[in-house]
Amino acid sequence: MNFVYADKEGNVYDHPDYLALGRSADMITELLEDELIPLPEGATLVSLPDTRAVYLDPDSGEMRPFDSAYTAVGALLPQGYTRLLLPGYIKADKTKSLPLFGYTAVVWKDGGFHAAARLTDDPERWNPRNCDVAELELQVERLVAKYPENRLYQHLSNCALGYECLTASNTFLQRWEGAVPVSYSCNAGCFGCISEQPDDSGFPAPQTRMNFKPKVDEIVEIMLEHLRGPDSIISFGQGCEGEPSTQAALIVPAMRKVREITDVGFININTNAGLTDHIRGIVDAGLNLMRVSTISALDDHYNAYYRPRGYTLKNVERSLRYAADKGVVTSINYLIFPGVTDREEEIEAMIEFARRTDLKLIQMRNLNIDPEAYLNIIPKAQGDILGMGQMIDIFREELPHVVIGSYTHVPSDIVGSDRR
Repeated sequence: MNFVYADKEGNVYDHPDYLALGRSADMITELLEDELIPLPEGATLVSLPDTRAVYLDPDSGEMRPFDSAYTAVGALLPQGYTRLLLPGYIKADKTKSLPLFGYTAVVWKDGGFHAAARLTDDPERWNPRNCDVAELELQVERLVAKYPENRLYQHLSNCALGYECLTASNTFLQRWEGAVPVSYSCNAGCFGCISEQPDDSGFPAPQTRMNFKPKVDEIVEIMLEHLRGPDSIISFGQGCEGEPSTQAALIVPAMRKVREITDVGFININTNAGLTDHIRGIVDAGLNLMRVSTISALDDHYNAYYRPRGYTLKNVERSLRYAADKGVVTSINYLIFPGVTDREEEIEAMIEFARRTDLKLIQMRNLNIDPEAYLNIIPKAQGDILGMGQMIDIFREELPHVVIGSYTHVPSDIVGSDRR
C-alpha cells in the first residue's frame, strides 16, 4: 500500500518505501487491506491544498509528515460508494479551509490506485459517462426553445451544462430522477451549505442558489415533461436551492394539477422536513417519495450542523412518521463522516430513529466539508469509534427492513427488497 502525494502542479506520485495512512476524524490511522477497493470508474484524484501528507515508515514504525513541498492526495468518489477513511494529512496552514468536497483515503497498490471505500449501491445510473454531452446540449436547446418563458428551464440549463449536475441533466434527457427547484429561501443555516455561505465562512459555496420565485405553471411544465415513464422521478429540493417545503404554497397546487393529468411516475421531495405542517400538506397532495437530509439523530450534533430556524429534530421525526403513515416511501440522506458517524452513540441513536420513523432506505452520502472546520463545531465523541465498515454491518443487522443505498430509488426497488 504505497503512500501517494502530489506536487504543486497536481501531479500524483507514489513512494515505494513508505506506507499510506488514512484518517478517522482527527486521528491518523493505518489502512487495512479489506478497507480498500480499486479506484472506481468516475472517481477523481485531487490534491488537498495547504496540507502535508502523512506516511508510515515501515522500518521505524513511525508516522511522519512528508516534504512540505508536496500535498496530500484524496479521491472524490462517484455515487454508490461510501468512504471508510479520510486521507492521512495534517494542515500546513491551519487558517486555510479545504474546498467543500468529500475526500477519501487513496493508495497505490498492485499496479493501480485504490480507495478506502465500500460499494453501497449500483453506481451505473449515476456514472457521468452515461451523460452524453452532445445529446444533452441538443435537449437543453430543445426544451428551452419549447418553453421560452419558463425560467426554471433556463436556470436548470446552467446547472446541467455549467455545473454538470446529473439530476439537472436528467431533466433535459427526460430520464430517471429529474430536478424541479422551487425555493430561494431556507429555514436552516447549514454549516456546509453548498449553495449559500456567509462571507466570513472561509469556504465559498461551489454553487449559486436560485434567486427567483417560480410560477406554478413553470413547475407543472417541468413535471409533466419529465413524468413520462413508469420509473421516472421528479424531485423538489436540489443543491441549487434552499428548503423546498418553504414553497409549499407553490408545490401543492402544482402537484395537484399534475396528478389531474397523469398518474405516471413518482413525485419526490428532498427536504430537511422541519416544517411539519408544510410537509403534511405536500404529503396529502400526493407525494410518493420523501428523502430527509440529516447528519445525526442526536440533537446537539444535528443543531450544530444544520442550525435550524424555528424547528427541532422532533419536527423532522414527526414529518417522517406522518409521511410513512400515509404510504410515502421515506428515506434519509445521511451525511456521513469517518470518525463521527461511526461513533457508538451516533450508531445507537440512528438505529432508534430509523425504527421510530419506519424508514425504508438510508442513503449513505459522503459529507462535503473541511474536516477541521466540521470537527470544531460538533460535540466530542463519547463512546468508541467502531469504523465505517462495522457501522454499515450493524445497520444491516439491526435494521433488516431498511435498505442501505446511496440515492433515491423507485418503490419497487425498496419495499420488500432483499438488496441489503
